[in-house]
This record gives sequence, C-alpha cells and structure tokens, in this order.
Amino acid sequence: MEFDVIIDDSMLMLGIGNESTQTSSNNLISIVNDFEDGNWRYEKFNNFIWDNIADTALSLKEREALKSKPRSILIESAKKLRLSDATDDISKGSELAEIVLYGIMKQKFEAIPVVPKIFYKQNSQDNAKGADSVHIVVGENGRFTLWFGEAKFYNSIEDARLPSIIKSIGNSLKTDKLKKENSIITNLGDLELIDIDNETRVEIKKSLSNMNSIDPLKEIINIPILLLHECPLTAAANEFTDEYLEGVRVYHKERAVSYFKKQAKTLSRIFKYSSLTFHLILFPVPEKEPIINSFVSEVSHYRGEQ
Repeated sequence: MEFDVIIDDSMLMLGIGNESTQTSSNNLISIVNDFEDGNWRYEKFNNFIWDNIADTALSLKEREALKSKPRSILIESAKKLRLSDATDDISKGSELAEIVLYGIMKQKFEAIPVVPKIFYKQNSQDNAKGADSVHIVVGENGRFTLWFGEAKFYNSIEDARLPSIIKSIGNSLKTDKLKKENSIITNLGDLELIDIDNETRVEIKKSLSNMNSIDPLKEIINIPILLLHECPLTAAANEFTDEYLEGVRVYHKERAVSYFKKQAKTLSRIFKYSSLTFHLILFPVPEKEPIINSFVSEVSHYRGEQ
C-alpha cells in the first residue's frame, strides 16, 4: 500500500463502541498520506489517482490494448469521466473518490476490478444508482468474496454528513440493485478475461445467476465505504509525527463508532444484515478544493481542453 495504514481492525478487536458497533462484521481502516518539506504530499496523492484511473474508467479489453501506451491510457481514461458540474459537496469529487477506492481495493485487498464503474456508467443507458465499485477477491481453493463499494469526498465527516452515505448504502443493498450488479458482472465481459482459473470463473457465474436467491450471497458480500474527508488535524500538521498519527487514530475511532451506530439503526432491518461485512475506510486530507481543482485541471489537459 502506497499510503500508511494506521488502523486496520474490526470494531470488536478495537474494543470501542457498543453492542451495535462492536462486531467482527464492522471494520475500521484508517489511511493517511505523509508530509514532505512541511507540506502534505498532494503530488503523491494525485499520482495515486492517475496511476489507478484506468481500472474504473476503461474496460479490461481497453486496458490490455493500451498497456504499452501509458499516455494513451490516461487520455482515454480522462475522456470517460463525467466530472459532474454540481457545486454541492456530495456530488463534487465523486468520481475522484471512486478512483481512489479502486486503487485501495487493488493494493490493499488484491481485489479484481470486474466492473469498471466509470466505464460502465459512460457506456450504459441504465442510470440506476448502484455501488460505486465492484470487485471480486479470490482466496485459497477458489473461494471468492464480492465487494460492492461506496465512495464519497466530504468536507466533513461529522454526524450531519453521515446519513447521506448510509442512505446510499441502503439503496445499493436492495435486492434488485444487488441482482443488477451481479448481472453486470456476468454480462459485461471482463469476468471472461480476468486471470483466474476457469473452475472459479464458472462457480462465480453460477453463484451470481439471477435465477438464485440473493440471500446466501450475503455471507460473502463486503461493503467497503471510503470517506475521503477534510480534516483539521491534517490541515494543521506539517510533519508525520506520532502526535499527529495518534490524533487521527482517536478521531477516526470516534467517527467510526458514530457511523456504525447510525448505520445499524437505519439499515439493520435489511434481511441478513448481520451477515454482511462492512469496512469503513477513512482517509483525511487537508483541503478538498485544491485536490479537486488539480484533478479537473489534469483531466482538461489530457482531453486537450487546455
């Protein structure tokens, strides 16, 4: 992982929260960028975005065709971005957050991006809201898990901001939405091209058939929830000190308790909710606006708009 992971454990093992949050199905991951010359490393973060953009903006066939042409990959990826012109905090930067989540899924979980979401949304007439990322993790003996992620870029993760992400997750966990995601996985084509053994491929397609009930799959469904967020602690810091890291740890634990408590209150009525596994991924940045502006500027550059 290119960034430092300073918390990576279940709420149960962390021993924080109450009965509604302290379960092995609720996990907290805290990821931080470092500093150089007294400044947060914006360039490192920006490079991470562009190093991982193709996994969500291009199909596997497109990525393979362009793999020897790194500049062409960036140009074609930039063309696929929608770059919402909405000015509200929830919408602005949503695609950037999706790209960061794809990078984290690949580097930390060794996940396979079976649905390049920006590519799919760009090339599909179906605009129904689903997960922001779709991955499969294949373990030993061909056993696999499904990962349907959510990604947001917020200027705050205080309590007032949490209901919007919980609502989005609740929507993506509806049976029709889960079946739609499974249908995309089996029909889009990337599953046929990824590097897994054929027996595992056949089992995945069989398990995801819309002829089957979604209920048994909930045992293998993981929900990574990436919240990129502005952080006063990060904005005030100029060095990667133990004091800074401990401050972020304390803050993220407190926010995780509040988040999972609210999520359980809102979503626990979902059938087999306790079978689902949630990973709250918190990533602090000093300021949102410079990151968005830099990203938009580079997109315009690769599109030849400047």
